[in-house]
Amino acid sequence: MDLETKVKKMGLGHEQGFGAPCLKCKEKCEGFELHFWRKICRNCKCGQEEHDVLLSNEEDRKVGKLFEDTKYTTLIAKLKSDGIPMYKRNVMILTNPVAAKKNISINTVTYEWAPPVQNQALARQYMQMLPKEKQPVAGSEGAQYRKKQLAKQLPAHDQDPSKCHELSPKEVKEMEQFVKKYKNEALGVGDVKLPREMDAQDPNRMCIPGGDRSTTAAVGAKENKLAENKRTQYSCYCCNLSMKEGDPAIYAERAGYDKLWHPACFVCSTCHELLVDMIYFWKNGKLYCGRHYCDSEKPRCAGCDELIFSNEYTQAENQNWHLKHFCCFDCDSILAGEIYVMVNDKPVCKPCYVKNHAVVNGWISRNVAKIESKRPGHSGTEGQGRIKDNPEAPALPIGRMVVTSTETGNPLVEELG
Repeated sequence: MDLETKVKKMGLGHEQGFGAPCLKCKEKCEGFELHFWRKICRNCKCGQEEHDVLLSNEEDRKVGKLFEDTKYTTLIAKLKSDGIPMYKRNVMILTNPVAAKKNISINTVTYEWAPPVQNQALARQYMQMLPKEKQPVAGSEGAQYRKKQLAKQLPAHDQDPSKCHELSPKEVKEMEQFVKKYKNEALGVGDVKLPREMDAQDPNRMCIPGGDRSTTAAVGAKENKLAENKRTQYSCYCCNLSMKEGDPAIYAERAGYDKLWHPACFVCSTCHELLVDMIYFWKNGKLYCGRHYCDSEKPRCAGCDELIFSNEYTQAENQNWHLKHFCCFDCDSILAGEIYVMVNDKPVCKPCYVKNHAVVNGWISRNVAKIESKRPGHSGTEGQGRIKDNPEAPALPIGRMVVTSTETGNPLVEELG
């Protein structure tokens, strides 16, 4: 059964970015057209972040919604027209006089985002400590990098039920509770300061490299002297290398102000990308981007990229799937009880494999029939099939699906295609 014929609801912002060129596929893509639940382009299968989609207002709305009902409401403003919270990102414009032959011209550099600090010299110093290819200068590679990370690290469908595909009322309620919980317990925004400024705010704070959270104590004269010596020794919580006292450092309130990071070291502990706009999630002594924090809390569907809040879901090929989203990557046919082949970590039904992949990859279509004889039995063993004459060809996983409970994480039913 084709899932697309079953569902015609278009509630995921499908008009957004329509026709935008793909920065990865170039002319091979006819233009961006959002798949109705996969969060990818129908034409080239790349994500929206790989396309040249103008999303500044949408991204500002997304981050504004993230900060709503948190201590970071100073970073948002609500539009009078509809009351939607908008992210007030700090834009920094620098002007540099450039000597010419006859007169002096002005070279202007615009940063699409900069740390929200009053001291522009500090913000400028922060930017210079980032890799050049990641500095968000308007129209540059760095601006494109920031745009891509906003999409990857902070998916709108990780916080807004209306951006998800057909959630039940129960799932909506569970998602709202989950979002409220991570806003209260994990969400934070980095703070750029000079290390000595933090010492001035709390003269009894001992900045011991790698120290425990909030190492603060009333100390005697001897201990005060020790603390003064320690304050001249700053090390990055990420790389453990020393930091210069006059260089900007990033602090994360949820981590405790005894910890500090180099600007280029303020990264997600999973993907190791710069935390976009210094927005972080703190858990068990580690920094995470929004996506990977949520991944540490909930299973994520490999089909639609959404977190799974339903009572049951499928596990196949070391990935998680909504039951309704375990479909052929090419034609969207539901694969429960059907034979499928994994192509680039995506399940493809047998007809689509023969039609779209067997010849393209140099594999002999007539040998696809061997899948039938290699189907796994009901013994619970992993089924593997080779569909290429070359004995060195990689084994392809075929037709294994495990239905799992979100409450226990244990398998409920094992169904082999």
